[in-house]
Amino acid sequence: MAIVDNALLKEYLPEIQGAGIDAELTALISRVETAIARYLSFPEVTQSSTVMGPTLDSHAYTFHLDGPQYMNPSVLQLPVKPVTAITSIHSDPDRQYGSDTLIDASTYTFNKHNGQVFLDPVTAIDVFDRSFRAIKAVVTAGFTSATAPHDLKHAICVWASQLQRNKGAQGRNSISNRGGSISASAKSMPEEVKELLFPFRCFGAVL
Repeated sequence: MAIVDNALLKEYLPEIQGAGIDAELTALISRVETAIARYLSFPEVTQSSTVMGPTLDSHAYTFHLDGPQYMNPSVLQLPVKPVTAITSIHSDPDRQYGSDTLIDASTYTFNKHNGQVFLDPVTAIDVFDRSFRAIKAVVTAGFTSATAPHDLKHAICVWASQLQRNKGAQGRNSISNRGGSISASAKSMPEEVKELLFPFRCFGAVL
C-alpha cells in the first residue's frame, strides 16, 4: 500500500480537479515511492516468487551482515531504517545460523529510528562476530501511511508533482513558448527532495 494517496498528491497539484487521471497519479506515486525506497537503500522484495522493486512499505527482511560497527563492536548497524521489529539475530562465522548461534533477545535492545542494535553490557553473553555474512538478522522495517513522517510524505509529493508537471518535457532540455525557449527543469531527483530524505538514510549509505 502506498505511503501517499491521490488526495494528498492533489494538494500539490491544485490544477487537477476530479478523478479523471486518478489511475495515472496512482501509478506515478508507485514509481516515485519505489525510486525513493531505492535511494534509501531498501532492498528489492519478493512476492509470490516474483522479485519486485524496493518498497517504503513495512516489510519483513533477512539481512546478512559482515559484523558490527568497527568503532563499537557491541553495536550492529542495520542497512535500513526505521526497524519496527526484530524477529531474530544469529551470529555465526560458519554461516550455519543454528539455534546455538541465536542471540538471546533479552540481551539486546534496538533503536527503531536509527536501525541500530545494542548488546547489553551486563546481560549479553554473546558477541557480534566479524566475518563475511556472519550476522543474520530477520527484521521488519519500513513505513505505513499512518506512521510515515510528514517530511517523507512531503518529499514524495514534491517530486511526484514535479514529474507530473514535466511530463510534456520528457526527453527535452528546452520548450518552445510564444516564439521563445524555456529551459526545462532537471528530471533527476531534486536537491530539495534529497535534503528532505537525508535523515532517513542509514549511516554509511552510498550517496
